[in-house]
Amino acid sequence: MKKGLLAAVLLFSGCSASDQTDSSETAPASSSSQTKVAADNLEVPWTIAKQDESFFITERKGTIIQIDGDGKKKRMELQLNEPVLHEGEGGLLGFVLDDDFSKNKLAYAYHTYLKKGKIMNRIVQIKKQPDIWRETKELLADIPGGPIHNGGRLAIGPDGKLFATAGDAGVKESAQDKQQLAGKILRLNVDGSVPEDNPFNGSYVFSYGHRNPQGMAWDTDGTMYAAEHGQSAHDEINRIEAGKNYGWPLIEGEEHKAGMEAPLIHSGEETWAPSGIAYSNGRLFIATLRGEKLLSLDLQQKELTVPLENAGRLRDVYVNGKYVYVATNNTDGRGTPSEEDDRLLILPNDAASK
Repeated sequence: MKKGLLAAVLLFSGCSASDQTDSSETAPASSSSQTKVAADNLEVPWTIAKQDESFFITERKGTIIQIDGDGKKKRMELQLNEPVLHEGEGGLLGFVLDDDFSKNKLAYAYHTYLKKGKIMNRIVQIKKQPDIWRETKELLADIPGGPIHNGGRLAIGPDGKLFATAGDAGVKESAQDKQQLAGKILRLNVDGSVPEDNPFNGSYVFSYGHRNPQGMAWDTDGTMYAAEHGQSAHDEINRIEAGKNYGWPLIEGEEHKAGMEAPLIHSGEETWAPSGIAYSNGRLFIATLRGEKLLSLDLQQKELTVPLENAGRLRDVYVNGKYVYVATNNTDGRGTPSEEDDRLLILPNDAASK
Protein backbone atom coordinates (compact mmCIF):
# COMPACT_ATOMS: atom_id res chain seq x y z
CA MET A 1 0.00 0.00 0.00
CA LYS A 2 1.19 3.52 -0.67
CA LYS A 3 2.10 5.36 2.50
CA GLY A 4 -0.67 7.90 2.21
CA LEU A 5 -3.39 5.29 1.83
CA LEU A 6 -2.83 3.66 5.21
CA ALA A 7 -2.70 7.05 6.88
CA ALA A 8 -5.95 8.07 5.20
CA VAL A 9 -7.68 4.87 6.21
CA LEU A 10 -6.56 5.22 9.84
CA LEU A 11 -7.62 8.85 9.97
CA PHE A 12 -11.02 8.06 8.46
CA SER A 13 -11.57 5.15 10.88
CA GLY A 14 -10.91 7.34 13.91
CA CYS A 15 -7.66 5.59 14.91
CA SER A 16 -8.50 5.25 18.00
CA ALA A 17 -28.56 -21.35 23.54
CA SER A 18 -26.54 -24.19 21.88
CA ASP A 19 -28.22 -24.77 18.51
CA GLN A 20 -25.84 -26.24 15.94
CA THR A 21 -24.88 -24.66 12.65
CA ASP A 22 -22.67 -26.48 10.17
CA SER A 23 -20.73 -25.30 7.15
CA SER A 24 -23.68 -25.92 4.79
CA GLU A 25 -25.25 -22.71 6.10
CA THR A 26 -22.35 -20.50 5.06
CA ALA A 27 -23.47 -17.83 2.61
CA PRO A 28 -21.53 -17.13 -0.59
CA ALA A 29 -18.59 -14.76 -0.33
CA SER A 30 -19.16 -11.08 -0.75
CA SER A 31 -16.96 -9.02 -3.04
CA SER A 32 -13.48 -8.32 -1.72
CA SER A 33 -12.69 -5.75 -4.40
CA GLN A 34 -12.37 -3.05 -1.71
CA THR A 35 -9.57 -4.92 0.07
CA LYS A 36 -6.32 -2.96 0.31
CA VAL A 37 -2.80 -3.96 1.35
CA ALA A 38 -1.54 -2.03 4.38
CA ALA A 39 1.81 -3.83 4.59
CA ASP A 40 3.59 -6.66 2.82
CA ASN A 41 6.64 -8.91 3.21
CA LEU A 42 5.79 -9.87 6.79
CA GLU A 43 7.51 -13.02 8.09
CA VAL A 44 4.99 -15.54 9.46
CA PRO A 45 2.88 -12.95 11.33
CA TRP A 46 0.80 -14.19 14.25
CA THR A 47 -0.92 -11.43 16.25
CA ILE A 48 -2.19 -7.96 15.33
CA ALA A 49 -2.21 -5.27 18.02
CA LYS A 50 -2.84 -1.56 17.58
CA GLN A 51 -2.15 1.64 19.50
CA ASP A 52 -3.24 5.00 18.07
CA GLU A 53 -1.96 5.01 14.44
CA SER A 54 0.57 2.20 14.86
CA PHE A 55 0.18 -1.55 14.42
CA PHE A 56 2.38 -4.05 16.24
CA ILE A 57 2.52 -7.53 14.72
CA THR A 58 4.37 -10.50 16.16
CA GLU A 59 6.37 -12.69 13.79
CA ARG A 60 6.82 -16.30 14.79
CA LYS A 61 10.63 -16.26 14.56
CA GLY A 62 10.73 -13.83 17.50
CA THR A 63 10.43 -10.30 16.11
CA ILE A 64 7.79 -7.60 16.43
CA ILE A 65 7.15 -5.40 13.42
CA GLN A 66 5.76 -1.89 13.89
CA ILE A 67 3.75 -0.33 11.06
CA ASP A 68 3.11 3.38 11.48
CA GLY A 69 0.29 5.45 10.07
CA ASP A 70 2.43 6.59 7.15
CA GLY A 71 3.09 2.95 6.17
CA LYS A 72 6.67 2.90 7.50
CA LYS A 73 7.75 -0.51 8.83
CA LYS A 74 10.24 -1.15 11.63
CA ARG A 75 11.18 -4.73 12.57
CA MET A 76 12.33 -4.94 16.20
CA GLU A 77 14.09 -7.73 18.06
CA LEU A 78 12.58 -9.17 21.25
CA GLN A 79 15.14 -9.87 23.96
CA LEU A 80 13.95 -12.68 26.24
CA ASN A 81 15.47 -14.61 29.12
CA GLU A 82 14.52 -17.84 27.29
CA PRO A 83 15.08 -17.82 23.50
CA VAL A 84 12.09 -18.27 21.21
CA LEU A 85 11.84 -21.79 19.79
CA HIS A 86 10.51 -21.36 16.26
CA GLU A 87 9.74 -24.97 15.46
CA GLY A 88 6.59 -26.74 14.25
CA GLU A 89 3.61 -24.63 15.33
CA GLY A 90 5.62 -22.89 18.04
CA GLY A 91 7.44 -19.57 18.21
CA LEU A 92 6.49 -16.04 19.23
CA LEU A 93 2.72 -16.29 19.24
CA GLY A 94 0.26 -14.26 21.33
CA PHE A 95 0.77 -10.58 22.06
CA VAL A 96 -1.38 -7.92 23.70
CA LEU A 97 -0.65 -4.35 24.73
CA ASP A 98 -1.17 -3.30 28.32
CA ASP A 99 -4.22 -1.10 28.88
CA ASP A 100 -1.83 1.73 29.81
CA PHE A 101 0.64 1.04 26.99
CA SER A 102 0.69 4.67 25.85
CA LYS A 103 2.20 5.58 29.25
CA ASN A 104 4.13 2.52 30.42
CA LYS A 105 5.11 0.87 27.09
CA LEU A 106 4.30 -2.57 28.55
CA ALA A 107 2.86 -5.54 26.70
CA TYR A 108 2.48 -9.30 27.19
CA ALA A 109 3.75 -12.11 24.98
CA TYR A 110 3.30 -15.89 24.74
CA HIS A 111 6.17 -17.87 23.26
CA THR A 112 7.56 -21.37 22.85
CA TYR A 113 10.93 -22.29 24.39
CA LEU A 114 13.06 -25.30 25.19
CA LYS A 115 13.54 -26.40 28.81
CA LYS A 116 15.77 -29.38 29.56
CA GLY A 117 15.05 -30.80 26.13
CA LYS A 118 11.26 -30.36 26.43
CA ILE A 119 9.15 -27.96 24.38
CA MET A 120 7.28 -25.57 26.67
CA ASN A 121 5.46 -22.23 26.48
CA ARG A 122 5.62 -19.21 28.73
CA ILE A 123 3.90 -15.85 29.22
CA VAL A 124 6.04 -12.79 29.87
CA GLN A 125 5.69 -9.07 30.39
CA ILE A 126 7.78 -7.09 27.91
CA LYS A 127 8.60 -3.41 27.45
CA LYS A 128 9.10 -1.39 24.29
CA GLN A 129 12.29 0.63 24.09
CA PRO A 130 13.36 2.81 21.15
CA ASP A 131 14.90 0.00 19.09
CA ILE A 132 14.12 -3.24 20.95
CA TRP A 133 11.57 -4.99 23.15
CA ARG A 134 12.87 -6.53 26.41
CA GLU A 135 11.42 -9.02 28.86
CA THR A 136 10.74 -7.36 32.20
CA LYS A 137 8.98 -10.17 34.07
CA GLU A 138 8.07 -13.82 33.66
CA LEU A 139 4.38 -14.26 34.47
CA LEU A 140 3.83 -17.98 33.85
CA ALA A 141 6.21 -20.68 32.61
CA ASP A 142 6.12 -24.43 31.95
CA ILE A 143 2.91 -24.42 29.93
CA PRO A 144 3.18 -27.76 28.08
CA GLY A 145 4.16 -27.38 24.44
CA GLY A 146 5.00 -29.47 21.43
CA PRO A 147 5.41 -29.47 17.67
CA ILE A 148 1.61 -29.01 17.50
CA HIS A 149 -1.23 -27.57 19.57
CA ASN A 150 0.48 -24.79 21.49
CA GLY A 151 -2.60 -22.57 21.59
CA GLY A 152 -0.93 -19.24 22.14
CA ARG A 153 -3.43 -16.39 22.02
CA LEU A 154 -3.43 -13.64 24.64
CA ALA A 155 -6.17 -11.13 25.38
CA ILE A 156 -7.07 -8.73 28.16
CA GLY A 157 -10.73 -9.22 29.06
CA PRO A 158 -13.29 -6.62 30.11
CA ASP A 159 -12.39 -7.47 33.72
CA GLY A 160 -8.77 -6.38 33.17
CA LYS A 161 -7.47 -9.94 33.52
CA LEU A 162 -5.01 -11.57 31.12
CA PHE A 163 -6.42 -14.61 29.28
CA ALA A 164 -4.33 -17.19 27.42
CA THR A 165 -5.25 -20.18 25.27
CA ALA A 166 -3.15 -23.31 25.85
CA GLY A 167 -3.41 -26.32 23.53
CA ASP A 168 -3.17 -29.96 24.57
CA ALA A 169 0.33 -30.14 22.99
CA GLY A 170 -0.69 -33.37 21.28
CA VAL A 171 -1.47 -35.17 24.56
CA LYS A 172 -5.25 -35.19 24.40
CA GLU A 173 -5.82 -36.70 27.85
CA SER A 174 -4.30 -33.62 29.48
CA ALA A 175 -7.29 -31.49 28.45
CA GLN A 176 -9.49 -33.19 31.08
CA ASP A 177 -6.88 -32.99 33.85
CA LYS A 178 -7.53 -29.78 35.78
CA GLN A 179 -4.11 -30.11 37.45
CA GLN A 180 -2.39 -29.49 34.11
CA LEU A 181 -2.25 -26.24 32.13
CA ALA A 182 -2.49 -27.96 28.72
CA GLY A 183 -5.83 -27.97 26.89
CA LYS A 184 -7.13 -25.00 28.85
CA ILE A 185 -8.04 -21.36 28.74
CA LEU A 186 -6.01 -19.66 31.48
CA ARG A 187 -6.76 -16.48 33.44
CA LEU A 188 -4.07 -14.42 35.18
CA ASN A 189 -3.71 -11.12 36.90
CA VAL A 190 -1.40 -8.94 34.81
CA ASP A 191 1.30 -9.32 37.48
CA GLY A 192 1.24 -13.10 36.95
CA SER A 193 -0.65 -14.04 40.12
CA VAL A 194 -3.78 -16.20 40.22
CA PRO A 195 -7.02 -14.18 40.44
CA GLU A 196 -8.91 -14.89 43.66
CA ASP A 197 -12.18 -15.32 41.75
CA ASN A 198 -10.89 -17.99 39.34
CA PRO A 199 -13.20 -21.04 39.30
CA PHE A 200 -10.65 -23.46 40.77
CA ASN A 201 -8.95 -22.31 43.94
CA GLY A 202 -5.31 -21.36 43.43
CA SER A 203 -5.38 -22.40 39.76
CA TYR A 204 -4.89 -20.44 36.54
CA VAL A 205 -7.44 -22.71 34.82
CA PHE A 206 -10.52 -20.80 33.65
CA SER A 207 -12.05 -23.48 31.39
CA TYR A 208 -10.90 -26.92 30.29
CA GLY A 209 -11.53 -29.73 27.84
CA HIS A 210 -9.97 -27.84 24.91
CA ARG A 211 -7.98 -29.38 22.04
CA ASN A 212 -6.23 -26.38 20.50
CA PRO A 213 -8.05 -23.19 21.50
CA GLN A 214 -7.08 -20.08 19.57
CA GLY A 215 -8.65 -16.61 19.31
CA MET A 216 -10.72 -15.01 22.08
CA ALA A 217 -13.21 -12.13 21.99
CA TRP A 218 -15.92 -10.56 24.14
CA ASP A 219 -19.19 -8.97 23.07
CA THR A 220 -20.56 -5.75 24.56
CA ASP A 221 -22.35 -7.70 27.31
CA GLY A 222 -19.09 -9.31 28.40
CA THR A 223 -19.86 -12.73 26.95
CA MET A 224 -16.64 -14.52 26.01
CA TYR A 225 -16.09 -16.53 22.82
CA ALA A 226 -13.17 -18.69 21.68
CA ALA A 227 -12.22 -20.49 18.47
CA GLU A 228 -10.93 -24.06 18.59
CA HIS A 229 -9.38 -26.50 16.12
CA GLY A 230 -11.23 -29.82 15.84
CA GLN A 231 -9.53 -33.18 15.38
CA SER A 232 -10.75 -33.77 11.85
CA ALA A 233 -13.04 -30.94 10.71
CA HIS A 234 -15.59 -30.10 13.47
CA ASP A 235 -13.81 -26.85 14.27
CA GLU A 236 -15.66 -24.91 16.94
CA ILE A 237 -16.73 -21.51 18.17
CA ASN A 238 -17.49 -21.81 21.88
CA ARG A 239 -19.21 -19.54 24.37
CA ILE A 240 -16.77 -19.65 27.28
CA GLU A 241 -17.88 -19.66 30.92
CA ALA A 242 -15.79 -19.97 34.06
CA GLY A 243 -15.16 -23.52 35.22
CA LYS A 244 -16.92 -25.22 32.31
CA ASN A 245 -15.73 -28.38 30.55
CA TYR A 246 -15.71 -28.18 26.74
CA GLY A 247 -15.45 -31.90 26.21
CA TRP A 248 -12.21 -32.71 24.41
CA PRO A 249 -11.29 -35.54 23.86
CA LEU A 250 -14.58 -37.10 25.00
CA ILE A 251 -16.96 -35.20 22.73
CA GLU A 252 -16.74 -32.93 19.69
CA GLY A 253 -19.09 -31.51 17.08
CA GLU A 254 -22.70 -32.51 17.71
CA GLU A 255 -21.85 -35.05 20.40
CA HIS A 256 -23.21 -34.45 23.88
CA LYS A 257 -22.27 -35.66 27.34
CA ALA A 258 -23.56 -34.63 30.76
CA GLY A 259 -21.47 -31.91 32.34
CA MET A 260 -19.82 -30.89 29.07
CA GLU A 261 -20.50 -27.89 26.85
CA ALA A 262 -21.48 -28.23 23.18
CA PRO A 263 -20.10 -25.59 20.77
CA LEU A 264 -22.10 -22.55 19.75
CA ILE A 265 -21.38 -23.59 16.14
CA HIS A 266 -19.03 -26.03 14.47
CA SER A 267 -17.78 -26.58 10.94
CA GLY A 268 -19.31 -30.01 10.38
CA GLU A 269 -17.27 -32.03 7.89
CA GLU A 270 -15.53 -28.90 6.58
CA THR A 271 -12.21 -27.75 8.02
CA TRP A 272 -11.81 -24.10 8.94
CA ALA A 273 -8.77 -24.23 11.26
CA PRO A 274 -9.94 -21.01 12.96
CA SER A 275 -7.28 -18.79 14.49
CA GLY A 276 -7.78 -15.16 15.57
CA ILE A 277 -11.28 -13.79 16.16
CA ALA A 278 -12.69 -10.31 16.79
CA TYR A 279 -16.11 -8.95 17.80
CA SER A 280 -18.00 -6.08 16.17
CA ASN A 281 -21.68 -5.07 16.23
CA GLY A 282 -23.21 -8.46 16.94
CA ARG A 283 -20.77 -10.40 14.78
CA LEU A 284 -17.63 -12.43 15.26
CA PHE A 285 -14.98 -12.20 12.55
CA ILE A 286 -13.03 -15.45 12.29
CA ALA A 287 -9.68 -15.80 10.49
CA THR A 288 -9.26 -19.33 9.11
CA LEU A 289 -6.09 -21.10 8.03
CA ARG A 290 -7.05 -24.27 6.17
CA GLY A 291 -10.35 -22.65 5.22
CA GLU A 292 -8.52 -19.66 3.69
CA LYS A 293 -11.47 -17.35 4.36
CA LEU A 294 -12.51 -14.61 6.72
CA LEU A 295 -15.83 -15.70 8.21
CA SER A 296 -18.40 -13.37 9.74
CA LEU A 297 -20.78 -14.97 12.25
CA ASP A 298 -24.06 -13.30 13.14
CA LEU A 299 -24.30 -14.29 16.80
CA GLN A 300 -28.06 -13.86 17.00
CA GLN A 301 -28.98 -15.72 13.82
CA LYS A 302 -25.93 -18.06 13.90
CA GLU A 303 -25.44 -17.43 10.19
CA LEU A 304 -22.07 -17.21 8.46
CA THR A 305 -21.01 -14.99 5.60
CA VAL A 306 -17.60 -14.66 3.91
CA PRO A 307 -16.31 -11.06 3.67
CA LEU A 308 -12.91 -12.13 2.32
CA GLU A 309 -11.45 -15.09 0.44
CA ASN A 310 -8.72 -15.83 -2.12
CA ALA A 311 -5.99 -14.31 0.07
CA GLY A 312 -4.70 -17.67 1.31
CA ARG A 313 -4.22 -18.68 4.93
CA LEU A 314 -5.47 -16.12 7.47
CA ARG A 315 -3.93 -16.00 10.95
CA ASP A 316 -5.44 -13.03 12.78
CA VAL A 317 -8.16 -10.40 12.52
CA TYR A 318 -8.49 -7.02 14.22
CA VAL A 319 -11.51 -4.69 14.02
CA ASN A 320 -11.23 -0.93 14.39
CA GLY A 321 -14.46 0.97 13.72
CA LYS A 322 -15.34 0.88 10.03
CA TYR A 323 -12.38 -1.29 9.04
CA VAL A 324 -11.27 -4.89 9.48
CA TYR A 325 -7.56 -5.78 9.40
CA VAL A 326 -6.45 -9.31 8.52
CA ALA A 327 -2.98 -10.89 8.63
CA THR A 328 -2.26 -13.61 6.08
CA ASN A 329 -0.08 -16.62 7.00
CA ASN A 330 1.11 -18.01 3.70
CA THR A 331 4.79 -18.12 4.71
CA ASP A 332 4.25 -20.56 7.60
CA GLY A 333 5.35 -23.60 5.59
CA ARG A 334 1.82 -24.77 4.87
CA GLY A 335 0.71 -22.12 2.40
CA THR A 336 1.65 -21.04 -1.11
CA PRO A 337 3.15 -17.57 -0.67
CA SER A 338 3.27 -14.90 -3.33
CA GLU A 339 6.24 -12.54 -3.66
CA GLU A 340 4.46 -10.00 -1.42
CA ASP A 341 3.40 -12.39 1.36
CA ASP A 342 2.73 -12.18 4.12
CA ARG A 343 0.45 -9.15 4.18
CA LEU A 344 -1.70 -7.00 6.43
CA LEU A 345 -4.99 -6.41 4.60
CA ILE A 346 -7.70 -3.81 5.16
CA LEU A 347 -11.36 -4.23 4.20
CA PRO A 348 -14.55 -2.36 5.12
CA ASN A 349 -16.42 -3.46 8.24
CA ASP A 350 -19.96 -3.75 6.91
CA ALA A 351 -21.18 -4.69 10.40
CA ALA A 352 -20.20 -1.23 11.68
CA SER A 353 -22.81 0.44 9.48
CA LYS A 354 -25.69 -1.81 10.56
